[in-house]
Amino acid sequence: MLTHIDKNGNAKMVGISDKDNTNRIAIASGFIKLNKETINLVEIGSLKKGDVLTVAKIAAIQAAKKTSDLIPLCHNINLNKIDIEFNIDTLEKKIDCKSSVECFSKTGAEMEALTAVSVALLTIYDMCKASDKNMVISEIKLLEKRGGKSGTWLTKK
Repeated sequence: MLTHIDKNGNAKMVGISDKDNTNRIAIASGFIKLNKETINLVEIGSLKKGDVLTVAKIAAIQAAKKTSDLIPLCHNINLNKIDIEFNIDTLEKKIDCKSSVECFSKTGAEMEALTAVSVALLTIYDMCKASDKNMVISEIKLLEKRGGKSGTWLTKK
């Protein structure tokens, strides 16, 4: 059942008035593949635009807070916590990003977690594009959600 479409096929925002506020957590991840030279520049902080991962973390936090401005049918929710983690994998030539978003709300924070990862990886792309034109952003996905009527959901391995 599609919840964002009415009986006539028109887009609608889902009503949440009758839902209870609960603690909700959403965790998402994704990665960006880079060439070896660019990963080295990120690690040693030698890119001309500055500290890539710090800027990407700030961008991710800002994006999570602005998700309802970016995704038309998302509710505006107050976020209580946003964590962004990066892992540089020199062997696989990629940077992994994981976001964890928490709120006490009537609706979940999955879109906020996914938006945070997306914008973090796009920021890395933007800051590294002068060094690497072949970067690829991949596998942005929800890993976990907790809270609400549906309870806990974990991604299938």
